[in-house]
Amino acid sequence: MVGEHNSSFFSRLSKSPAFRSLMLFSAFRAVYGMGILIVTYFIATSENAPIWTSIVFLLFSMIFSRVLFKFIKRKWAKGENHTEPMVPTTVI
Repeated sequence: MVGEHNSSFFSRLSKSPAFRSLMLFSAFRAVYGMGILIVTYFIATSENAPIWTSIVFLLFSMIFSRVLFKFIKRKWAKGENHTEPMVPTTVI
């Protein structure tokens, strides 16, 4: 009986859009963040590049990561139909 309760809890949790979004966000940040740190390390320790190039690269990566994550989030959205435009309705 306890196993049935746990399996239903985990199945409900895995179907939750908020949980799926959180897991996708965490995986994206972990992989993307590690890549950015490695590239920034090599830029910062390069003798040919000035220090401001690593700062500009980090600023660019902050903006690019937001755009990339929004694109990934739209692609991975399940159960939503993005072919039809959303029309907001207002009740007056």
